Amino acid sequence: MTDGFRLPPPSAAEEFDGESFAPLYTTTVTASGGTARHGRVSGRARSADGVLDLDLRMPAELGGDGRGTNPEQLFAAAFAVCFHGALSLVARHAAIDPAAISVEATVALGRDPGDIGYLLHVDLVVRWPGVDPEAAAPLLAKADSLCPYTKMAWRGTPTSITFSS
Repeated sequence: MTDGFRLPPPSAAEEFDGESFAPLYTTTVTASGGTARHGRVSGRARSADGVLDLDLRMPAELGGDGRGTNPEQLFAAAFAVCFHGALSLVARHAAIDPAAISVEATVALGRDPGDIGYLLHVDLVVRWPGVDPEAAAPLLAKADSLCPYTKMAWRGTPTSITFSS
């Protein structure tokens, strides 16, 4: 299954031995403009380097025109890509070709029954043709422990909020 397939160099995770958070990459995206309904903004999301520059729109299901992307789509894409990367890394370290892996993330926005706010629910579906479910199970568990998005979902993420006028 790995003929002609070369293992990658060790991951950054194996090189880290510190006791505190050590950023490997930082990015900034600014959301601005548009109107807000349901606690949601439409307008624009733009990264500091300009590579990401998207129109934001309310989905049609929430009364918007649906002619742009929305936070749930962006989050689903990021979650799927991140878990795919973690699982691919784990597969390579197990000498299994990850080329056939696909990860589908479904993100649902709903009301939080505990307060007046909102919650997200995420479902990941991993498709890996030709790999036995019993062989995949420990790899999925390892990917779950490596992926920062699943860590965020299970543990929460340290967040700071600063006001600037």
